[in-house]
Amino acid sequence: MVAVLLLCSCSATHSLDDNELILDKVKVVFDRKYKDISTSQLKNYVRQKENARWFLSMKIPLGVYALAGKDSSWVGRTLRQMGEAPVIYDTLLARQTCDDLQQAMQNKGYLDAQVELFVDQKKKKKIDAIYVLHPGKPYYITPLETDIQDSTIERLLKERKSLLSEGMQFNVETMAQERSDVSSFLQDRGYFRFHKEYVSYKARKNEALHHVALAKVLHPYQIDEGRDTLHSQYRIRNLNYVSGAQGDSTIHLRLRVLEENTFLKPGSLYSASDLQNTYNHFGRLGAVRYTNISFEQVADTALLDATIQVQTNKPSTISFQPEGTNTAGDFGAAASLTYQNRNLFRGSETFSVQLRGAYEAIKGLEGYRNQDYIEYSVESRLSFPRFLFPFLNRDVRRRITATSEVSLLYDSQDRPEFHRRVLSAGFHYQWKPQKHRDSYSLDLVDLNYVFMPWVSQTFRREYLENESNSNAILRYNYENLFIMRMGFGYSYNNGRLALKTHVESAGNLLDLCAHSFRAEKNYLGQYRVFNIAYAQYVKADFDFTRQLLGGKQDQLIFHLGFGIAYPYGNSQVLPFEKRYFSGGANSVRGWTVRSLGPGRYKDKDGRINFITQTGDMKFDLNLEYRTHLFWKFYGALFADAGNIWTLRKYDEQPEGQFTLRGLVNDLAVSYGMGLRLNFDYFILRFDLGMKAINPAYETEEEAHYPLIHPRMGRDLAFHFAVGLPF
Repeated sequence: MVAVLLLCSCSATHSLDDNELILDKVKVVFDRKYKDISTSQLKNYVRQKENARWFLSMKIPLGVYALAGKDSSWVGRTLRQMGEAPVIYDTLLARQTCDDLQQAMQNKGYLDAQVELFVDQKKKKKIDAIYVLHPGKPYYITPLETDIQDSTIERLLKERKSLLSEGMQFNVETMAQERSDVSSFLQDRGYFRFHKEYVSYKARKNEALHHVALAKVLHPYQIDEGRDTLHSQYRIRNLNYVSGAQGDSTIHLRLRVLEENTFLKPGSLYSASDLQNTYNHFGRLGAVRYTNISFEQVADTALLDATIQVQTNKPSTISFQPEGTNTAGDFGAAASLTYQNRNLFRGSETFSVQLRGAYEAIKGLEGYRNQDYIEYSVESRLSFPRFLFPFLNRDVRRRITATSEVSLLYDSQDRPEFHRRVLSAGFHYQWKPQKHRDSYSLDLVDLNYVFMPWVSQTFRREYLENESNSNAILRYNYENLFIMRMGFGYSYNNGRLALKTHVESAGNLLDLCAHSFRAEKNYLGQYRVFNIAYAQYVKADFDFTRQLLGGKQDQLIFHLGFGIAYPYGNSQVLPFEKRYFSGGANSVRGWTVRSLGPGRYKDKDGRINFITQTGDMKFDLNLEYRTHLFWKFYGALFADAGNIWTLRKYDEQPEGQFTLRGLVNDLAVSYGMGLRLNFDYFILRFDLGMKAINPAYETEEEAHYPLIHPRMGRDLAFHFAVGLPF
């Protein structure tokens, strides 16, 4: 199919008129004297670009368009909409591109810049356009002067560091940013009516010395035509809150909540930053639908009356969400009913209760009485849009965007093999400093009680009590367990680089209490609190993503993920929920979920691989090239490497323990391609992964190097997911 589309793209010239040429390639290059200057930003000034290429080589969209031919049916129309019409070379647009490139270089300080256009018609009906840039020597600002006739403003501007300095390279973008910064600086100091048009420049070019004499001019305030005066500093006189709903004067928020989220204060100077912070803080309140802030000048004074108009949402909502499930081929259905109140105590507190039920028909289990899986749960959350923490002063609370949350969950799972109950409660914080790209989370306390009210005799006999099939990991996860943990997380994202870290520990306080009060031990040698064994471990996760190459059409993304957890003291095995697994849509995509590792371990019993194919340490290394195809469709090529390991030696997981010497031999490698549908608010992802290096092989049929001896049925894995993998 791809070959057909490529042939169609090559034949797209057949439908052209005699005087039309397809623009095949566009290049922007500097002459040989200026090899060190990058052309990446200047390419954006090209007005006419060649047809899009998939993966930088294949003009598939052009082939799709050409495939339609002159067909006027819905098939032809659809193909033309999905494809891309041939780009016909336009001499006028090429000339305008030369002018734009010349202007762009002059704006960067190359005032003598010139642009030459070369066209190369090597193929019939196809042409290449090459823009050769001759920037010349750059110009530097000397001297730099200021012309400010307002002594108060002149004194204030001495407090800030200017973006312009004598001797720097002339740059129009920096000059424009200086205008905006001066305007923002003064607007934050009471100058309500000041804007960047009051700042201008006078420039004089010295060709002999390659200098520009630059003067920054601050103009007086214009009352009307021909009348100038000094700029005035304005103060807030009164601050009023009104409802945004017509006929309703009641604001359904406490006055203290309104004041805590308002940064404009009566008696203080007007500040544009305080205005924006007020909008931001009101915008994050779940109870608020919209906010509008207006100012009215008191006649013949420099005072402002501010009115904050707030309209709140309906406090209560109920939602119902059905879903289908598929666990290892067992189909089922689930549904959830959620009640939410977004203004519980008139402080924009969000309270929610979710009821969820699920059913799955399990097949292939022998020796069990029931053949179905039933789950139901109830979860409640209460979220406060502020820091609930004693001894934290008001200024600190206002400088950060914070959320405090209390959660409670009860979950009941009935399987043919066992019944499992989970009761959990927690208190969590999330916060982010203003104008920062980093954010923090703190799990102050998180309690989980897991208990097994019933285990079938068949399951107990075959797995838990069978001496010939002894499995410590399996047995540990079917005992009653109490987990009391604390955790801290940090994340950073600037659009090109993302970093996430999280550290948690469990059981230390309980262990101190157990030793202090000489608590009893169970038959496994574990201390118990309230007759329940508790987990004790430490865990750390690190996730790093970097965009190596970026553009509107193509990106190259690098990702590294690492996690390690160590059970100690009262635990010899990590709780199942805290163990790592590998394979799947977000890991090494040549393997299905939970089918890789640990180490070179190969699963012997598919019925319990969800337990045995887990580990204490995980490593992922990914490289993915993403490109826009057409419409909402994006493509990807990827290579993945990684695995999981255990830190302790377990007999039931042979060759699964991590050793530094065996690290390279234990790494699994896969490659593949993917298709994504980007609907802006969510992304549907389809990935096909192939095994390249398989560390867990025993026979030649399984193959250590599937890259050399591929077999589709054995080595191919398909993944469907929502969202990007990293």
